[in-house]
Amino acid sequence: QVQLVESGGGLVQAGGSLKLSCAAASIHTFSTYAMGWFRQAPGKDREFVAGITWNGYYADSVKGRFAISRDNAKNTVYLQMNSLKPEDTAVYYCAASSMIGAPSLAYEYSYWGQGTQVTVSS
Repeated sequence: QVQLVESGGGLVQAGGSLKLSCAAASIHTFSTYAMGWFRQAPGKDREFVAGITWNGYYADSVKGRFAISRDNAKNTVYLQMNSLKPEDTAVYYCAASSMIGAPSLAYEYSYWGQGTQVTVSS
């Protein structure tokens, strides 16, 4: 059973930074999976934030502020979040996809973490 465990969430002031981590366990050949970060704010749908295969790709709302990276030796993916805004407040989820290409839709991801809360105060 694949397990994804996020960490690094918390409370930060607007303009601040946070770095999320997602450790994958019981996943065969982690390097072959596309990894993604999604977020869900109260009362809103879950939305794509960033994904990574060999390179990262981003939602327009975070482009230039967030950076996704991965360490295949550690089976871990990261999300560095800079210049945070109150509208970035959400539960952030890590996900893994076996689909080829640059998956950015929730249904394209097979495995999900439990989420970590990010709160940005104004």
